[in-house]
Amino acid sequence: MTTDADLTDSEAEDGPSGGPPLARKIMLITDAWEPQVNGVVRTLANTIKELEALGCEIEIVSPADGFKTMPLPTYSEIKLALGAREEIEDRFLAFAPDAVHIATEGTLGWDARAVCLKHKFPFTTSYHTQFPEYINARFKWIPLWAGYRYMHAFHDKSGRVMVATPTMMEQLRLQGFRNVALWSRGVDVDLFHPSKRGIDGGVYAATVKRPIFAYVGRVAVEKNIESFLKLDLPGTKVVVGDGPARQELELKYADAVFVGSKFGEELARHFADADVFVFPSFTDTFGLVILEAAATGTPVAGYVAPGPKDILPGTGAGVVDTDLRKACLEALKLKREDARTLAERYSWRACAEDFRRNLEPLPKEGKRRFWHKLRDLRARAKERRRLKREAKQAQKATGNG
Repeated sequence: MTTDADLTDSEAEDGPSGGPPLARKIMLITDAWEPQVNGVVRTLANTIKELEALGCEIEIVSPADGFKTMPLPTYSEIKLALGAREEIEDRFLAFAPDAVHIATEGTLGWDARAVCLKHKFPFTTSYHTQFPEYINARFKWIPLWAGYRYMHAFHDKSGRVMVATPTMMEQLRLQGFRNVALWSRGVDVDLFHPSKRGIDGGVYAATVKRPIFAYVGRVAVEKNIESFLKLDLPGTKVVVGDGPARQELELKYADAVFVGSKFGEELARHFADADVFVFPSFTDTFGLVILEAAATGTPVAGYVAPGPKDILPGTGAGVVDTDLRKACLEALKLKREDARTLAERYSWRACAEDFRRNLEPLPKEGKRRFWHKLRDLRARAKERRRLKREAKQAQKATGNG
């Protein structure tokens, strides 16, 4: 992760290491935008805020711009814009950006991609969601390879594909993605603060037995929440959030407490008043909520999966394990001060600076001999088979296989 002090003032103006000037006029296209509440929207909104503080001018294209829309199947909060290509092209030509970033693989993303290709204008993309795994979790009959073919088709012309963790960089490399670059995340350490713990007795009712193990996020099948809810844990399991799976899970797990969606100060207090934050997902690429929980001093328990295994090991802020129950019980023993210390290493300013540097496309790879390509393909296929076996074993251990 890059810190605030990593760039000098001259580099911020002229580009690091004597490279080309950093972009000032940035066009950002996203299918995920306010009023949606998720990690992608929070990441983009905070990055934009910091970029503007650095003197950048941002042109945002989103479904909120008055396009005709339809809800995304299985995720109705996201609205897919229809027939937007002509307007995107008009705005692109009028704004004359230094750089274009396409944040999502929805209809606006595809339209923006087509506009850039038409005008031979380089662009970058980001990989926020493990889309193939997300789809496979909901529709078992759609194989992973089909999802990755879709993602390849979208990102294949991107100058850089930005991802949040080294694990995701390696995972995409094994799937044959090129020009993958790291773009870390940040957290609002003022909003999410240990001082929010225990205000007026705390947000959880006095009748709620401690310790409190809390999940915060969308309540949907791909989040693997059920593997948390069925654990035999002391105290109380709490789910903060809403989504299509809430009603079914609420009926099935009557011993758990479902409090619905929370925002701002109230959300920060729900993080702070928990004793352990549980992150059961295998499909997230980072898990911004991990940092938000840690910032309030709440230690984290998670599986050995992208996000937890990149952020937590060796920090004292959380525990990752193939046995989620064991991780939860071990996390109870951790010092809340260490969780806070971890969060303080991440800032939105550093996140924005990472993003801005990544807007410069990487040089194209030189052509390689067929046999070199074949060797690499075989090596990647072998590693993918190994990881697939490990994933099946992990899923079997959780009882979700």
